[in-house]
Amino acid sequence: MRVISGKYKGRFLDGHKIAGTRPTMDRVKESMFAMLQNDIPGSCCLDLFSGSGNLGIEAISNGAKKVYFVDFNQICIQTIEKNLRTLQITEEAVVLKKDYLEALRYFKERNIEFQVIFLDPPYKYHFMTQILEELDTYHLLKPGVKVVCETDNEEKIETSLKLLKEKRYGSKWLHIYEKEN
Repeated sequence: MRVISGKYKGRFLDGHKIAGTRPTMDRVKESMFAMLQNDIPGSCCLDLFSGSGNLGIEAISNGAKKVYFVDFNQICIQTIEKNLRTLQITEEAVVLKKDYLEALRYFKERNIEFQVIFLDPPYKYHFMTQILEELDTYHLLKPGVKVVCETDNEEKIETSLKLLKEKRYGSKWLHIYEKEN
């Protein structure tokens, strides 16, 4: 697994074999970041269900000002921290070992506003619609925010967010939404 674009292009990351995770494939990540290229520089991003931190690190590599990495798995947290130290990008990152609902409360209490949110939860739960509703409930979906959802073929997303782009990669789907004014 490697960083595919930006300042850290070509640098390798640990974490491709963490049990219970499935890192975003390079071609999916490349397409995703091409679609978001104007939204990432200077942004504050949330990488919820971070796994190895692959997506958030790619955002930093492409100019994100700050990325919040959230995962509940201690091995994931250690892997994210190691990857950040290896690339020497700890200043741009906040790593939180929290359940996702606890993390959403944390962000609401601190009035943190995101411009880009990456959602790549475990596929087996099929709860992307619920996560999007909870992001709205906690007032984290401000107008203009882009939300990137990675799902399997079986999950159907119901949301009032505007669908900007949708693309299939084998058994995976990438959906990019925007909160309208």
